[in-house]
Amino acid sequence: MATSLGANIYNRQNWEDADFPILCQTCLGENPYIRMVSLINCLLICARPFTVFRWCPGTRMRFKKTEVCQTCSKMKNVCQTCLLDLEYGLPIQVRDTGLSIKDDVPKSDVNKEYYTQNMEREIGNSDGTRPVGLLGKAPSSSDMLLKLARTTPYYKRNRPHICSFWVKGECKRGEECPYRHEKPTDPDDPLADQNIKDRYYGINDPVADKLLKRASTMPRLDTPEDKSITTLYVGGLGDSITDSELRNHFYQFGEIRTTTIVQRQQCAFIQFATRQAAELAAEKSFNKLIIKGRRLNVKWGRSQGARGKEGREREGVTEMGMKLEPVPGLPGALPPPPVDEDAPTNYFNLGPNSAPPVMNISLPPPPGVAMPPPGFGPPMFHSMDPMAIPHPMGMRPPGHVHYPSQDPQRMGAHASRHGGS
Repeated sequence: MATSLGANIYNRQNWEDADFPILCQTCLGENPYIRMVSLINCLLICARPFTVFRWCPGTRMRFKKTEVCQTCSKMKNVCQTCLLDLEYGLPIQVRDTGLSIKDDVPKSDVNKEYYTQNMEREIGNSDGTRPVGLLGKAPSSSDMLLKLARTTPYYKRNRPHICSFWVKGECKRGEECPYRHEKPTDPDDPLADQNIKDRYYGINDPVADKLLKRASTMPRLDTPEDKSITTLYVGGLGDSITDSELRNHFYQFGEIRTTTIVQRQQCAFIQFATRQAAELAAEKSFNKLIIKGRRLNVKWGRSQGARGKEGREREGVTEMGMKLEPVPGLPGALPPPPVDEDAPTNYFNLGPNSAPPVMNISLPPPPGVAMPPPGFGPPMFHSMDPMAIPHPMGMRPPGHVHYPSQDPQRMGAHASRHGGS
């Protein structure tokens, strides 16, 4: 439908004349210096003329343009190009499911025009900081949306399309080809059939179906059965998060008994005074706690019995909480010896009043070496009696004292010293 510039009709009077589009950071690109070209008289969803912007988001990227007018963008709070939510970066169908709202936009021309006029009036009366309609009345956040939200730009979405000539083997441009030389996706893949109108209306969106299935399989924080556990584990602190910042977040859930930060492991333990406060803090903080731009990992602490190292080793669990699988082929633990109370323990057949046995453990001297005098040197026999302790040298009974320098068999000894003539 062509509209004359001089035509004084409703569509011409409400012609959108914008200076800059409403875009997300991904569609805008990482290059801060871009050149935009504005076009006129392009219609897609709302069937009204609007200003269309076209630009290249970066090197080796494809040209992008705005697909809907700013009124349609503000009604759904989406980017004019990718039609993803500006706050979470998710499809409209996922966002509406997470917020439990159902905003049915009319599809007929007359009803659509009437609905758009009412929404424009509501947008004009608002301050522009919050969405309008049912989206503005919805709760501020959702657990599922915070788990699926994309917090960083995804510039891979701006890549060029696949070269159809290269797929057929007929592309002669080589490296100068502005399109991608890659294998196309499977035609049976649901993501290969995406419709921009279905995404805007939030119906039959294959990307949204994939994200909703992912949300249903995401891990959850189960409450421990031990009611004595009132401690939460907070991991991934880094070096910049302090004790006061953790207290400023967790004090809203209840009284905090202690706060312990382990800088070496970059984690902290928050102990609450009551179990109810700990459960509320775990529910409101799991996979949603962001301090200084860092997403922190919140889990339940362990009970005192589970912290023992001996208990973990008995159960085959390491200190990191990993279950140890048994190694195949290794022999098992030996069974204890059988205990028979009636079996005799006298293995040597000794009587109760017999003397302790004597064992000769001495060895004969090597050839050429004389035997020491009696009473000197190591004993020849050792008693098996544990109470028989040999006397030390200083506690021997009085008698003849042996001086090695006066030994007749020692070299240099004189006979006169030993009573000789």
